Amino acid sequence: MSKVEENKQLKLSRLMETAFSLFTTKGFAHTTISDIVREADMAKGTFYLYFHDKYELQERLIVWKAEELFRHVVSESGYESYDTPEDKVIAIINDILEQLQKNPRLLKFINKNLSWGVFRRAIDRSENDYMSFFKGILGLSDDQRAEILIYLIIECVSSTCHSVILEQNPVDLQTFRPYLDRLIRGILAPEIEK
Repeated sequence: MSKVEENKQLKLSRLMETAFSLFTTKGFAHTTISDIVREADMAKGTFYLYFHDKYELQERLIVWKAEELFRHVVSESGYESYDTPEDKVIAIINDILEQLQKNPRLLKFINKNLSWGVFRRAIDRSENDYMSFFKGILGLSDDQRAEILIYLIIECVSSTCHSVILEQNPVDLQTFRPYLDRLIRGILAPEIEK
């Protein structure tokens, strides 16, 4: 990578990290582009070299943070050591939950801003082919079935684990996991091609 490209990447990373910090402390609505560039110690014009507006930054930040989670899953979760698709998916979900438990700000940001439409665009815009990754794990060839299953799992996990992780309500994550595992198995078992 050339020095110019390296500098561009450093500026982009600084803008993204600054925005994440401000969005998770002040809130998206109360954070302005001026706040972001002032905190990042950059000119406002630099912001517009990378983003059209604050909404594009938010969407790209969701993609960026989701990619960090998935990179960790691929390299650290050990999902590939499991035999069944259900066990692999549960290993992946457990790794993501552990990451989110360690970083509650990330959980709040993702949970507050992640809709299926944004997640789907994130998958489409990613340099990595996550849909093929999940289809391979699930042993599915049908795109629509795979997308429906991924949607169901993401919605179940995100809607239930927000309260469990952040508030230990109705129980803590360790107590909740067996219930979530059974739910995931129940979603997947009838759909996975044998």
